[in-house]
Amino acid sequence: MNNKNGQEDEEIISWFEEISEHAARVQTQTLQQIIQLNLGVEYLKCWLGDLKIQDMDPCALESLYTSSVPLASHSDFEPYIQSIADGDASPLLTQEQITTLSLSSGTTEGRPKHVPFTHHSAKTTLQTFRLAAAFRSRAFPIRKGGRILEFIYSSKQFKTKGGLTVATATTHYYASEEFKIKQKATKAFTCSPPEVISGTGDYSQSTYCHLLLGLVFSDQVEFVASTFAYSIVQAFTAFEELWEEICEDIKKGTLSDRITSPQMRKAVLKALSPNPTLALMIEEKCKVLKGLDWKSMIPELWPNAKYVYSIMTGSMQPYLKKLRHYGGDLALISADYGATESWIGVNVEPTLPPENAKFAVIPTFSYFEFIPLYKQKQDYSFAVDDFIEAEPVPLSQVKMSQQYEVVLTTFTGLYRCRLGDVVRVTGFYRGTPKLTFICRRKLILTINIDKNTEEDLQMAVERGSRPLSKTKIELVDFTSHASVTNHPGHYIIYWEIKGDAGATHDKILTQCCLEIDQSFVDYGYIVSRKSNSIGPLELCIVEKGTFKKILDYFIAKGAAVNQFKTPRCTNNRDLLAILEHSTTKRFRSTAYR
Repeated sequence: MNNKNGQEDEEIISWFEEISEHAARVQTQTLQQIIQLNLGVEYLKCWLGDLKIQDMDPCALESLYTSSVPLASHSDFEPYIQSIADGDASPLLTQEQITTLSLSSGTTEGRPKHVPFTHHSAKTTLQTFRLAAAFRSRAFPIRKGGRILEFIYSSKQFKTKGGLTVATATTHYYASEEFKIKQKATKAFTCSPPEVISGTGDYSQSTYCHLLLGLVFSDQVEFVASTFAYSIVQAFTAFEELWEEICEDIKKGTLSDRITSPQMRKAVLKALSPNPTLALMIEEKCKVLKGLDWKSMIPELWPNAKYVYSIMTGSMQPYLKKLRHYGGDLALISADYGATESWIGVNVEPTLPPENAKFAVIPTFSYFEFIPLYKQKQDYSFAVDDFIEAEPVPLSQVKMSQQYEVVLTTFTGLYRCRLGDVVRVTGFYRGTPKLTFICRRKLILTINIDKNTEEDLQMAVERGSRPLSKTKIELVDFTSHASVTNHPGHYIIYWEIKGDAGATHDKILTQCCLEIDQSFVDYGYIVSRKSNSIGPLELCIVEKGTFKKILDYFIAKGAAVNQFKTPRCTNNRDLLAILEHSTTKRFRSTAYR
């Protein structure tokens, strides 16, 4: 490890240890800084009036703030954000200049949210990346001057009526000075030039170039990364079809005609020169890997890679099996916990498997509150929410093993905003809590008194797919729909699978359907199935490429592949039309238990 970089790593870890040790005090100071910065903005005036805080004790200010300003959802801020988008330059949410608006992925709520993005947003992103890299370097040292095979993509940008640029947070970050600093200052930098990252809106062209350049610099690659695990799986799945064409380009120093962007072609060709020796070596390896169904592809083609790094929690967990298939014995490290609204926590234990990832809250980035959540008693005589809530508590009062919903107050103008994420406290890093992400709060499968979350669905699908281990069939992706078209309503699970799904495997798929149906543990669902107020579950097998069509649908609507998350449940008519049109086989569960 380079001594200078090693010293910088220890310095940022020491900073984090110091603020974590005194997290409670740091949090009250952080809230004080946020209010001092934004005092007088229109939203806060509604609740705090013309409050004078110059001589106010930070703890007293914290108490006044949480008792005066109500809990809010993103919809409470939308009228202000719309006014900002339309050109209102007065301080509505924050005194800091807002030059851009960030878009959330939109796959959870059905439409993207707009969030103010400022210099502070980019600064905290860079700080998070540096801190996370320092913890990773302790466990997995990397070479100075190495490269990252990084599947990252900018999305389309557009202007609001008032002239503000709108794009995803990652797009803003890749265009920022902070990202340029990261590229120059960190131990390893991405294989691809900015022209490949920014692309043309056609992510397939960028993916091809990422793969090509990743192989050109294969001996220099220290690790493989992307924002979400899905993007890595999507890229290597594409590689299975593209490898011969890529080898030809490496051999001749040319670039496929599929790359039509002049800027991208020029930037990539600049990095290429004929290399028949490398092309032959890759070709020989790929022939062997193809016979092994591409198992351990990453360490075979990138022999110096230390790990795979990406967000692997929540809706990304279903892709872990495929990542492990491609990654062989390489470590999978879950990237840090954040949202479009704010970064929340850093992975301080990168050696843990992604299923056990824990994120230590960074107490200087936002002011955090936590709503304690308790499961309802088994009384389903009427429709109820899935949790009972207690009053929010500050970071200093969270308890081990308790589940909470996260609430944020940010420097960028969101005040006591409910994030909708359910987390569990699994320990403490000095004085700051370590969180495990559980699921999104929003119920995704419900017909009457049944209450199933994303976590419930993923567990049911995981258990239901176990019979596939007896075959060469592999589950590629899935989504679901609570259908009430006919009475009684029932759940529909859509699976895209890889491998022979001929008539010989119908019996196995029928078993999978039954296993999914009986794997939902929600009491309301069990009672409803037994009384036939919810009908037998339906498993629909869709043709190859269906979920790519869903990705293309979202991209056409302005989403970014870098932030894409397959919606685990949908009522979107366009998506349902794609799924139904692509369905090739249907299986129905039998009598319940």
